[in-house]
Amino acid sequence: MAIHYKCRHCRTNIGQIDNHTDATSLGFGHLTSQERQEMLTYENNGDIHVNVICEDCEEALTRNPNFYELDTFIQ
Repeated sequence: MAIHYKCRHCRTNIGQIDNHTDATSLGFGHLTSQERQEMLTYENNGDIHVNVICEDCEEALTRNPNFYELDTFIQ
């Protein structure tokens, strides 16, 4: 099982953790059910895809707070 991190806005691959079997140690257990639905996608092979925000998009959001209203601001 691998855990793949991707920016939810620009879709940049941020990183990957291979052969990690305990997702709760990564803090996923602290997410609400709505946060889990928005951030996590589970594959049949056991992989987990995590939607996060990369540093570049975080900087853009800081400079343009109105972007928070959008699901994505980069096309």
